[in-house]
Amino acid sequence: MRERNSLSEKELTKMREERLKQQQVKSLEDWNPKTKLGKLVKEKKITDIDEALKHKILESEIVDSLLNLNSDILNIGQAKGKFGGGKRRAWRQTQKKTQEGNVATFACLTIVGNKDGYLGLGYGRAKETLPARAKALRFAKLNLTKIKRGCGSFDCICGEEHTVPFIVEGKCGSCRVKLMPAPQGTGLVIGDECKKILKAAGIKDVYSVTAGQVRTTINLGRACMDALSKTNEM
Repeated sequence: MRERNSLSEKELTKMREERLKQQQVKSLEDWNPKTKLGKLVKEKKITDIDEALKHKILESEIVDSLLNLNSDILNIGQAKGKFGGGKRRAWRQTQKKTQEGNVATFACLTIVGNKDGYLGLGYGRAKETLPARAKALRFAKLNLTKIKRGCGSFDCICGEEHTVPFIVEGKCGSCRVKLMPAPQGTGLVIGDECKKILKAAGIKDVYSVTAGQVRTTINLGRACMDALSKTNEM
């Protein structure tokens, strides 16, 4: 029964990804750019994402037309459970007390990347789950950044881009994330949610040290992004 359930979940995720790709193709066909950069991309005068990143991107369709991105959702919420032991889930639900009653809102944290050095993180809130995910996905594409990779470990001389080039440290709130170069074959020695971020960036091996309230996934993900963005400083 468990194998059947797992297979059905995989099939559902594949169907969702196919639907998202079909929606992106339709949106690109019906896209009417409003900014100067969008018009240049639509006319195919700009075909390189590095050239587009020199300007401020205000339309997510610009990134869709220049890159083939994969998306994933970080587990920032928690289901109800006894003694606070609820299972982690993707949607973070909050409630607001009003005269009409309790008004629920859902939050989502989405990561996008092409597994080749381009990465974006977005946070979205809405009254329903799917609009929150769509909003987070759009913000993640607008926040796209280029990340440098390398072979910075003293134990490795392969010369391939599989880890961070040097030690970087990022912070957000009380969370601190320190990423250190690792030799090839080490893997990602870090928490599961940060693994999603590093895989989306194309990093295969890394050592890490985390500190602070790391159970706050939103701050932990932003601290990891802050550390990766510092790879461009050198």
